[in-house]
Amino acid sequence: MPALVEVAQFGKFQPIGLAVSKAGRIFVTFPKREQYEFGLAEIKDGKRVPYPDTVWNKYDTLNTAEHFTNVQALWTDKENKLWVLDPANPSGGPTIPEGVKLLKIDIDSNRVERIYRFEDLRREQTALNDVRIDNERQLAYLSDPKQACIVVLNLKTGKSRLVLKNEPSTKADTTFVLNIDGKDVINQEGKAFSSNVNGLAFYNDYLFFRPINQTKLYRISASYLADSTLSGSQLTQRVEHIDDVGVSHGMIADEKGNIYLSDSPDNAIRYVTRNGTLKVLIEDKRLTWPDSFAIGPDNYLYVTCSQINRTPAYNNGEDRVEYPFRLFKVKLPE
Repeated sequence: MPALVEVAQFGKFQPIGLAVSKAGRIFVTFPKREQYEFGLAEIKDGKRVPYPDTVWNKYDTLNTAEHFTNVQALWTDKENKLWVLDPANPSGGPTIPEGVKLLKIDIDSNRVERIYRFEDLRREQTALNDVRIDNERQLAYLSDPKQACIVVLNLKTGKSRLVLKNEPSTKADTTFVLNIDGKDVINQEGKAFSSNVNGLAFYNDYLFFRPINQTKLYRISASYLADSTLSGSQLTQRVEHIDDVGVSHGMIADEKGNIYLSDSPDNAIRYVTRNGTLKVLIEDKRLTWPDSFAIGPDNYLYVTCSQINRTPAYNNGEDRVEYPFRLFKVKLPE
């Protein structure tokens, strides 16, 4: 089994989203919480540097459209662009409609090229979570656990539509309670942690997706997602159940078609091979709520650990997080 290598430490700043460029530049998001400094940072020599600049990282409730509000997910595409998803729901609270945005940043120049604002959606009802870019079709696919759906965004027109809303493949099993560190993940009001469709992966013209609170992994052909003439029921019929893979949050596909899945209950990272075999990449006690993945040019899988189950919200107000928060990497299988 490969070794888990520590890449950086973040003190009390909780990491979530992650991306690594073709040149090995590392980007990490930090959601708006009590401990907050930058929403998006580039990691240089182990230090957080606000990205793309300090202006975007200035928290400003009066101008959420032009500043980061609660940066969640990142993605680097084939054209060396960094996509930055800000669902604008600080501290996991109500969504600020004007702050919802997806930024396209040119990594070479560090310049924001375009901002998508989802103005055709009822933004106050959204809580966008993850994003993948389909360069060939000029589409973005985003998960929205709040509405239990996939959002398909046309990158040319800026128009978006909701698909697979409240389907078995996008909706959590409400009876499924996460148990991590030997303890059910339940908040002070007695409500169990639950998330509808959450992590995404994209490979070979297929979008892979799943809710956290169930065990199944699903996929659908991008050609169907791109076809706006298909009805909701027709799309549902085209969803494929790939495998039962246990609990997972983040996921990512490598160039070989392996789908990597975080596994919080077992402090592990698993992967499904192209032929459907479920394997364990690594098990390590430091992998507490492995959250987001990125694959670097060094052939390593990078992973943030957010330790959500150890935060005060799920421990009767007691902070059980083992600081510092960390970023790790592990060698990909040959």
